[in-house]
Order: sequence, then C-alpha cells, then structure tokens
Amino acid sequence: MENVPLLQPGEPTDVPAARELPHGALPPPGENPPGHKPRGRFDLSPLNRRRVANFRANGRGYWSFLVFMVLFVVSLGAEFIANDKPILVSYEGHYYVPVFRAYPETTFGGDFETDADYRDPYLQKLIAEKGGWMVWPPIRYSYSTHNLDLPTPAPSPPTWMLTEDQCKTVAEKKGVAGCAGLEWNWLGTDDQGRDVLARLIYGFRISVLFGLTLTIVSSVVGVAAGAVQGYFGGWVDLLFQRFIEIWTAIPSLYLLLIISSVLVPGFWVLLGILLLFSWVSLVGLVRAEFLRARNFEYVQAARALGVGNFTLMTRHILPNAMVATLTMLPFILSSSVMTLTALDFLGFGLPPGSPSLGELLSQGKNNIQAPWLGLTGFFTVAVMLSLLIFTGEAVRDAFDPRKTFA
Repeated sequence: MENVPLLQPGEPTDVPAARELPHGALPPPGENPPGHKPRGRFDLSPLNRRRVANFRANGRGYWSFLVFMVLFVVSLGAEFIANDKPILVSYEGHYYVPVFRAYPETTFGGDFETDADYRDPYLQKLIAEKGGWMVWPPIRYSYSTHNLDLPTPAPSPPTWMLTEDQCKTVAEKKGVAGCAGLEWNWLGTDDQGRDVLARLIYGFRISVLFGLTLTIVSSVVGVAAGAVQGYFGGWVDLLFQRFIEIWTAIPSLYLLLIISSVLVPGFWVLLGILLLFSWVSLVGLVRAEFLRARNFEYVQAARALGVGNFTLMTRHILPNAMVATLTMLPFILSSSVMTLTALDFLGFGLPPGSPSLGELLSQGKNNIQAPWLGLTGFFTVAVMLSLLIFTGEAVRDAFDPRKTFA
C-alpha cells in the first residue's frame, strides 16, 4: 500500500496533499474520512437509520402510524373540540377561559353562585347585553352534556338525516330557520340525549391512554421478570416459572368480577387489576433472549473483567433483548385497548357515564332501532385496531435482522 503522509506536530493544516487518502485506505486514528461529517450526539446510528428506512418502506404501516398519531394528538385536545363551555369569553373588558377554570354565574351578572351554564339563553343574553362575546368549540357538547332540545326522541338520528318537519318544533322554540339553525349532532345522540361524536372523541382518548399506560407498565414489569429469570437461571428460573404457571391458571375474569364488586370501578382501579395479569405476556420472550445471550463471549468477557450483574443485564444483554420485545408492543397495545372495550361492553369497566367505546357498542346492541350507535362504535374500534396492527407489522419489518443487515 502506498505510504500516506501524515500531519506532524506544528505542520499547517491547510495542505491538501496531507489529507488525501488513496482508495481503500483508512484515516489515522481519531480522524474522520475526507468529506465525512461527524455524527452528533443525538444522530441515529447507521443501524437505526436502516431500521427507520425499513419502517418507512412498509407504506401501509408507516401511513397507519401517521394517521393513528394524528387522531391521538387531536383527541388530546378534546376539550377544545367538543365542550359545553366556551374556549374564551369576553365580558366587560375582561377575558375568561372557562375551559380551564370554572366561573360562578355571578361573574357574568347572574343571580346564583353555582357554575355558569353557558348554554343557558339567559346567561348568553346577559353577556351579549354588555357587549361580550364567546368563542365556542366546533362541537358545543361535552361527553356528558344532555341535549334537552332534540327534534326527535332520544336516541335521535344525526341532524343531517332529519327532515324540516322533524326540526320545525325545536326550530320555532329557539327562533331559528329549520335544521340548519340548530346545533348539529353530527353522529346523532345516544339514549340519554348525549352527543355521540363528543363521546367518541373522549372515548378514543381514554381508550388509547389506558392502553398505553397498561402496555408501558406491564412491559416494564414483564421485561424485569424475564431478565431475572433468564440471566440467573437455575432455581430462580425454575421457581419463577412454576409461579407464573400457577398465576396464569387463575381465571382473571372471575377475579375481576369479584374485585369490581368490592371496589368502586375507576380508571386506576381497573388498570391495577388488569396489570396483575398482563405483565406475563413478555416474560417468556425476554427470558429466552437472556438465556441465549448470557453465554455469549462478550458477556463472559465482561463478567471476567468484574462487571456487575446489574450492569451486564441492563447495558449488555437488555439492548439485544429489546429488539424482539419492541416488535410486540403495538400488538400488546391493541390487546389492552380491546380488553378495556370488552369490559365496558359487559358493564365491568369504567364507571357509568364515562365516555367509552365499549359503552357505545353496548348502547348499539340495546338500541337496534338506532343503527348509528352500533355502526359508529364498530367502525371506530375496527379502524383503531387495524391502524395498530398495521403499525406493528411495520415495526416488525424494521427490526427484522434479515432486512436490517442485508
């Protein structure tokens, strides 16, 4: 190989010949090849860049992920989309934000110290008389708002499906021109006169948040349990496996019914009950990865150098085990969302009145004459689970070693 001149101490750095390397030659230690930009602290490694490229190459999964994230981010601002309180109120030169804070009716010239009902025509008139105004969300109903001025008995069909004759009575009462002047229920109302679209937005948010929380917490517990089993093996692995076999043999549904009859059902209570059984889903996978990796040469070399067990597990073995674990997370998330939906459908989920996709499906079953309830719940659950499954397939392709190292 041709000798490559290197820079000596004190030699000027603007000599082009000293920096030119023949084809195939490596740069001196500590230097980057000519024209090569050093990788920043937060830049992706070449392996992770290829994984991202493989994820984007799966068009169906990539676009499913984008659509799901857009829907989820939009649902996080549900109070600004569907609410029976204005976003902003101007009254006597002052500005109020009812979305974030409750104001008594006396703030706007009313007679009572109770929370202001901004949908009340009397309060709206008081604000208008002082030259005030209100900025409303696109949907003037929250998930618990009862529409007392329905053109037809509840469950009422979507407003755009009604005829002018059906809207005539309510339109005359409110002094508006036909159906176009009413506050629309785009997807109709349920059997209690609550807006279906508003409950759908809030229900989607709480379902995804519940699924994400359950998936993250159960994954952390499951990965820790599988890591301890696989790394230490022996009696630790044997006793842990027998415990898991006994624990998974307990009928979780019956236990859930017993606990629900004793405790008041709620988000955190339900999350804790389901966490008791959901953590075992990743134990077997992580255990197998640790059993395989604990005998690798680099692990034995690190152990011979005096590296502690905790460092070996977290810094040397766990990153390799997480490759297989990450591919399972979207599927675990979809399973968690479906579990909450099924419990709400059976009546053992969130408290009555909470926005829930399962409760919407239950109303569709109980009100066959109102097909918009069942169809709305069915298509929402079907689309949400399809997006999660397609995203999981793309994540699986991204971490596939045959594609990553091809």
